[in-house]
Amino acid sequence: MSEQTQAPGRTARRVVVVGAGMAGVQTAVALREQGFAGDVTLIGAEPHQPYDRPPLSKAVLLGKAEGSAFDVDFEALGIELRLGREVLGVRPGDHELDTAAGPVPYDLLVLATGAEPIRLPGTEGVPGVHLLRTLDDAERLRPVLARQHDIVVVGAGWIGAEFATAAREAGCAVTVVEAADRPLAGALPAEVAAPMTAWYAAGGTTLRTHARVERVESGSVVLDDGSRIPAGAVVVGVGARPATAWLKGSGIELGAYGEVVADDHLRTSAPDIYAVGDCVSFPSGRYGERLLVHHWDNALQGPRTVAANIVGETPEPYDPVPYFWSEQFGRFVQYAGHHASADTLIWRGDPAGAAWTVCWLRETRLIALLAVGRPRDLAQGRRLIEAGTRMNPELLADPARPLKTAAA
Repeated sequence: MSEQTQAPGRTARRVVVVGAGMAGVQTAVALREQGFAGDVTLIGAEPHQPYDRPPLSKAVLLGKAEGSAFDVDFEALGIELRLGREVLGVRPGDHELDTAAGPVPYDLLVLATGAEPIRLPGTEGVPGVHLLRTLDDAERLRPVLARQHDIVVVGAGWIGAEFATAAREAGCAVTVVEAADRPLAGALPAEVAAPMTAWYAAGGTTLRTHARVERVESGSVVLDDGSRIPAGAVVVGVGARPATAWLKGSGIELGAYGEVVADDHLRTSAPDIYAVGDCVSFPSGRYGERLLVHHWDNALQGPRTVAANIVGETPEPYDPVPYFWSEQFGRFVQYAGHHASADTLIWRGDPAGAAWTVCWLRETRLIALLAVGRPRDLAQGRRLIEAGTRMNPELLADPARPLKTAAA
């Protein structure tokens, strides 16, 4: 990425943030917390007060909460909200956004538009086919669960498992169909994902692998082997892509997945424009590759770096240890790090049991771990990853030993 000049915060009077999810809200709040005194405008495509997404797949879906609005007093912070406003494009040379309601000028711009769910081809407009990404999605699905329909979930990833868990809790019959040979095929190695297969049956959910959807008809899902599964509703959870189509033609560099390409301070290829959250990739010195992280914690941490840059500080390069969690089938699953370059895998505990951990090492340094029902392992392991600590593999394999005491 070429060298560029960002306007210092003390001369920038107008910061505009596009996207009112976690990353956008936290950027606006961090600007105020770090002393930015200029105008801050937060633009959101949805009409709702900005809200958090994780509760959508359980509390909101099951009617235990009406919403998940952020507990932020935007007015008191002097943050202008422009909600229900679609952004159509950006002209970096003019320092202007194009919106459905007219142009919006900026001195500094932060892109925080997140990711959008991938739709199942051929299902656009088909009645009974749902996504689960927005508050409106959750509200449309709530009565479906209340009526205890037979539900087919397409995709055995994190969101598919979480939705299946909620649907079973609501009393629905649930079948999950997955094109790959196992759950979480794109996220975890086969030997790590294998124990999770049994969770579905134990939770009263039917899991069908090697199952590709041919088409969705009224009341059923037809697979490519000709079999037909009854479906009062279909929920699609086959992944997400960066919500960046509106940036085409702007000159802002996009990567292989359509994400905004940023440097290690989350600056884009265009002057005075930053990007944060699910829509951006950044180079990780820790892992030696560019990371595109679609998780809540990344949307919480990145804004602090962006705000510090805007107010004129010189923060450390943005290089977090990725982290996320998932609650599914009565289990609390946590992951920290990035295991792609690991050369050693070590188990702590029996994967057939209720609690176990997998650790990934590279040259004896802990670089990632997955903890099921072992939050202490996760908390200690995350710190060890951040520190680049060398581990003793034999000590690490003993689940009775605190993870932090297995350092070499």
